[in-house]
Formats: sequence, structure tokens, C-alpha cells
Amino acid sequence: MKALAIAATGMNAQQTNLEVIANNIANINTTGYKRARAEFSDLLYQVDRTQGVPNRSNTSLVPEGVSIGLGVKTTAVRNVHTQGELTSTGNSFDLALTGRGWFQIEGADGGTLYSRAGAFNTNATGQLVTVDGANV
Repeated sequence: MKALAIAATGMNAQQTNLEVIANNIANINTTGYKRARAEFSDLLYQVDRTQGVPNRSNTSLVPEGVSIGLGVKTTAVRNVHTQGELTSTGNSFDLALTGRGWFQIEGADGGTLYSRAGAFNTNATGQLVTVDGANV
């Protein structure tokens, strides 16, 4: 039954990976979206045969020993902050960042938010705003 539990850890990790990929696909047309990547690591290894112990089938020694992995787990889902493709939108207020940096947006509570989405317009007073109306 241990083999099924080990296999289940792989299925769970792959399910997380598929969910991350599906989210990336769903946001492919979202301005400023940064794709995510799931990262994985081994679970602990269980020593089945210690180093230098005779093999079960004959008397030869097992020089390295035998360890059995207990599966895999998702360790992180990280955003990949690489430069995206720049495209012309025809809107003279749209901006793009190349390299490092963020646009500072005024949040609804007055706090500062950061975004790389450069789809902007102006409001009635001429202030540069996001598509949601937040001040830049």
C-alpha cells in the first residue's frame, strides 16, 4: 500500500501543476500578468538497505545501500518576473515598462499599490487613471 501512497503524492503535485498552468492560460490576455510556475521537491527517503550490507539474492555487498523515496510535494508557486512582449495598443495613455520597475497606483483605501499593467486613461480632471479608475 505504500506504493499507492507514494504515487498519490505525485498525482497531487501534478494536479497543482495543472491548476497553475490553467490559471496561466486563463490570464493570457490580462495586461501585465506574470505567469506562475509550480516548484517541487522530494519527500524524505527511507533506507531499505544500509550501505555495505550483503544483497538478499547473493552474498555480494550493496556498496551504496538502497533508499526508497516517499514521494514529492509542491514547495512553492512562484511568479516568473520576466519581460513580457510589448505591443502597440493605439491608446496614447498606455505605457509599458522595460526592465525593472512598477507603476504606483493609489488604492481605494489611500494606500499604494504596485502594478506592471500599463493600460491607462484620463479621468474628467485629466488625472492619469487605471482602467478601474484608480489614480496613477
